[in-house]
Amino acid sequence: MEKVTIDGVDIYLGEADDVPMFWVGQEEPVTQVLAAWLVIGDDDLPLNPRLVGKPGVGKTSLAYHAGRLLNRPVYIFQATMDTRPEDLIITPVISEGAKIKYMASPVVSAMIKGGVAIIDEGNRMSEKSWASLAPLLDSRRYVESIVAGIKIKADPNFRFCTTMNDDASTFELPEYIHSRLQPQIFIDFPERDEELLILKTNLPFADDEILEYVVDFLQAAHEADERYSVRDGINIGRYALKRLVESGERMSSEARRERTLNYLKEAASMILDTTASGYFMDIVDEADDEE
Repeated sequence: MEKVTIDGVDIYLGEADDVPMFWVGQEEPVTQVLAAWLVIGDDDLPLNPRLVGKPGVGKTSLAYHAGRLLNRPVYIFQATMDTRPEDLIITPVISEGAKIKYMASPVVSAMIKGGVAIIDEGNRMSEKSWASLAPLLDSRRYVESIVAGIKIKADPNFRFCTTMNDDASTFELPEYIHSRLQPQIFIDFPERDEELLILKTNLPFADDEILEYVVDFLQAAHEADERYSVRDGINIGRYALKRLVESGERMSSEARRERTLNYLKEAASMILDTTASGYFMDIVDEADDEE
């Protein structure tokens, strides 16, 4: 574990995240995030974008992808309604010999390493927690740890963003916080070809027939203003495939098609709800009519 010393206090840093997150399709949001982080002069500062959209549209994947494009370590902090200010900065723990060891949060680790900090689902945090980051998100670019009694300045290469679900706000953030989390970048459901590409990337072992059924389901759900996302589609497809493999039966193409659709309907009902299962029924009926 890496250790740094600030004003005579030893701080232990966390490791950057190395996770299989992929951003496929829409390039404009990536460009917008990178533009927000750009510094164009000695007196300029990076912005702190806020990625907003429905659950499962890939906000965290987008932020992670943008951070990796900068070739910098990326740290993800999962916010909850129980997040405390010290969770965001420095947490004291008892180490060997009953000594206090100061552990840096993912945010502070990113600050010191010149990395990218992502606060996931930031609108689940209280104002008190966000207030502890207020000086970091303006021209001061530092945080203060009351626990360790030190002030920590951000490396010039440090970048920050937060994701927020547009339906999951636990706390109303005050204007002085919102004004620091700019610009707001809205992530919408992808177009059909982009959604199909996302499914192929995440389900490389699936045949085209299953992927087409799942993307038809998702597109129908989007048109009906349902909140089902591509993440839901990936989970449905993955479970249906597992059911097919687990059965181990040799079937004719027609029997396999019927079994596949039954498993997709079952997965949609188990993972989402009976309404989602009904969309697969509609897809089957439309296919039969065309035949």
